[in-house]
Amino acid sequence: MTRHWLPTGLAILLMAGCLPAHSESIPAELIDARLELMREVAAAKWIAGVPIADPAREAALLAELADSALRYGLEPEGVVRLFEAQIHAARVIQSYWFASWESGREPPPATASSLGLDLRPRITTLGEQILVALAAQPATTDPRVFDQVVEVEGLPAAERVAILEALSALRRYPNRLAQVVESGRLRIGMTADYAPFSAAGTDDAPVGLDVDLAADLAAALGVRLEIVRTSWPSLMEDLLAGRYDIGMSGISLTEDRAQRAAFTRPYHADGKTPVARCADLARFASLEAIDQPGVRVIFNPGGTNERFVRERLTQATRMLHPDNRSIFEELVAGRADVMFTDRIEVELQTERHPELCAAMETNLTYQEKAYLLPRDAAWQGCVDTWLAARLADTSVDAAFRRHGVIRRPPRGEVQVLTPSSAGSLPHCQHSPN
Repeated sequence: MTRHWLPTGLAILLMAGCLPAHSESIPAELIDARLELMREVAAAKWIAGVPIADPAREAALLAELADSALRYGLEPEGVVRLFEAQIHAARVIQSYWFASWESGREPPPATASSLGLDLRPRITTLGEQILVALAAQPATTDPRVFDQVVEVEGLPAAERVAILEALSALRRYPNRLAQVVESGRLRIGMTADYAPFSAAGTDDAPVGLDVDLAADLAAALGVRLEIVRTSWPSLMEDLLAGRYDIGMSGISLTEDRAQRAAFTRPYHADGKTPVARCADLARFASLEAIDQPGVRVIFNPGGTNERFVRERLTQATRMLHPDNRSIFEELVAGRADVMFTDRIEVELQTERHPELCAAMETNLTYQEKAYLLPRDAAWQGCVDTWLAARLADTSVDAAFRRHGVIRRPPRGEVQVLTPSSAGSLPHCQHSPN
């Protein structure tokens, strides 16, 4: 039986969670398809004269899979065990074909697909689809069903049993809190282009008040902090794809984001306001004065700055600038006239660039900053409890001050924890099953 990778339509069903009734057999079908490719892999290695085993490549692959496991809520150790069993089985199958060709039982291959350009990408795709399927629903542990599905020539019973046992032992985390605590890894998504919240430091490592607070959250949970670089255009997609556990980068709480994900309580209030060269302030005293033909309004892609410009300006020249880290230099150099951004960023950047000034004393919008989360009640309860504690003991205010800005409390902010109780985080307690 020869299979290739999973059809696109079925892959979409897996990603969406819309699985057919027999979906528990899908991981076994994908494993079968992956192992079926080993005859082609063996042929490519036979013709190229390279050995079957490639320990360095196999170790790198297992490390990547362990990292990918968290994206799908799967225990990394179990994923590694499952793919170790498949790698061993793949070696055995390839050895079977080498022996067949060496003995003359089968004629040796004259041609083969490219190992690097064709076969390995197909194997990688199948590996990712196996993780998607396992995240959606537990795999079958019935040996009879597994044996009916996995029918690869050259696969001995012992290797088949090892794969099935690894499938049976594989564990999905019950929620994101369990994943963070048990894996010992807290993955924070940051754009690293929005001071004072997160920006690239001298060694390109993110620095900022949200970086400080992320370190505090990791310490409170007793886990390792890992910064995952994201961007404003990919912020939501990266969260929904499981690439990070919480977004902390001065993220605005918007209705469209809240429809797709969860937010913590807000911790800062802000609003859009224009910044321009000080010499030009008389020209830009109102939104109407800015929205005129010939006025060059610059903005960065993917966030609320771009939304404001596209929704509120109809006559000014709108200039998309891809890198928020250098956008203020465009204003200083005279290559753009105005930028709309949050008041806190205007205050910070006008301190750093004396040539720039806030064009208005008031904000044109009201916007709250909060932390972006996947929809997971246990995880949201934990992070909200931590944030309430840090607001109560003024750690959040102190983080703002360390980075040269003042926090503006959101409307109606109340302290649900007193400083004396802020050290207790009952919603972050987790007991492994």
